[in-house]
Amino acid sequence: MTGQSVRLLAVAVRPRVVLKYFGVLLLSIVAMAAVPALAALFLDNPLSALRFGIVTVILWIAGRGLARLHAPPYIQLNEALAITALTFLTAALAMIWPLMAEGLSMIDALFEAISAVTTTGLSTLATVEDRSPAFLFARAWLQWCGGLAITVLALAFILTPGAATRRLAGVETDSTELVMGTRWRARHVLAVYVALTLGGVLLLGIAGTGWFDAVIHTLAAVSTGGFAGYDRLDRLGQWPVLAGLALVMLFGSISFSLQFRSWIKGLRVLGADPELQALLWCILLTFLALTASFTLAGFPGNGGLADAAFLAVSAQTTTGFATTPIIDLPDAAQLVLIVSMGIGGDMGSTAGGVKILRLLILLRLLQLLLARVAVPRHAVLALQIGGRRLESREIEAAVGIVAAFGLAALLSWLPFRLAGIAPLAALFEVTSALATCGLSAGVTAPDLHPALKLVLCLDMLMGRLEMIALLVLVYPRTWLGRHSEEQ
Repeated sequence: MTGQSVRLLAVAVRPRVVLKYFGVLLLSIVAMAAVPALAALFLDNPLSALRFGIVTVILWIAGRGLARLHAPPYIQLNEALAITALTFLTAALAMIWPLMAEGLSMIDALFEAISAVTTTGLSTLATVEDRSPAFLFARAWLQWCGGLAITVLALAFILTPGAATRRLAGVETDSTELVMGTRWRARHVLAVYVALTLGGVLLLGIAGTGWFDAVIHTLAAVSTGGFAGYDRLDRLGQWPVLAGLALVMLFGSISFSLQFRSWIKGLRVLGADPELQALLWCILLTFLALTASFTLAGFPGNGGLADAAFLAVSAQTTTGFATTPIIDLPDAAQLVLIVSMGIGGDMGSTAGGVKILRLLILLRLLQLLLARVAVPRHAVLALQIGGRRLESREIEAAVGIVAAFGLAALLSWLPFRLAGIAPLAALFEVTSALATCGLSAGVTAPDLHPALKLVLCLDMLMGRLEMIALLVLVYPRTWLGRHSEEQ
């Protein structure tokens, strides 16, 4: 199809549809502000409680008003993408004023809010150990909500069954089981998310952390967000605590649909999943590569193998917890982490990166290209993963996302180089932001130029929305042009 044909078929979004379902999702993020407000009251921080409370009321009023608009039940794909992007942007912007109660500047509060909602974990704060418990809880809670709950809550409890619900589900989650019923699936995915959270809190508490530390670090680990309550994570506890935290991170990066199926059908479902197998192999290879780089560079760390193991899990799951400063690692180890967090975790999980499934698709595509050299031209070869034949649109989407990730990394890297930041450190930082990982090579700091902070903010949003939704939001033809006949 030619570019001219595509332009003729393209339709703009319908404002009433976008506003109505944007209002529905606003209702689902009310809890993002309401829970920190209650926590701030309990933790004796009245200013934060007041600000989060006011934001809660505003979100509720705006959401109720917009959700009552009459609109067709069918949502176009560009409308669903625009609604998702608007929701994440609004969630981040709404948290700026409450976070400023901690004394943050507007730009730093914006950075912190976007990092939280996108489950990245990068922070411009010089230290978090002088921050109030209410602030530390709010950051972790925002990551937990941003990880999965924004759209899942709407699908599970607010939206009624129909085409609109299915379309929104297809945007925000993997679509392998939509035939089972969107609301049914969303509720069970949310159940897995909550169960992992409760289990993580119990595990860390038993391992020896205080219960407040167990809560905030579990919220950040399940969402693969990585906001910690300490500047050095080894202050959280000894190896049993860190091992428990690594286990929570791992489960946060595995498809929640797959985990639910394993509850119903048994653990054999996990063993047969090619994406999970690839995830575990990636963690193992990252661990071996880190160990080799540590050994060759004579890097002592805080135990060598333990550091390598923890960093391998943290980077591959894109959580961003670290037991040793990244800036102190050998260059080879930093390159290994760049590759690891760029790949990321499973589809249908809270992990970032380009995702394991897309890596498998690219590897299968390469395998297919090599196979075609050795077979007759008329032979028909198909791409399959786990016994399932891949459609051309899945292959196109995988190649497109990976290409967009690489292009965004390059374009984001250039401003940092122009600012005089070392090439490897600059690449590490933008990759971490795009992969929503949160590991930092020391570039993200209080004195980082505001323009570069905004570049990282954009990278975090693109990484969480996987580029396409944000590009759709700013694409002129999304808003200008002819509308579909159904208004």
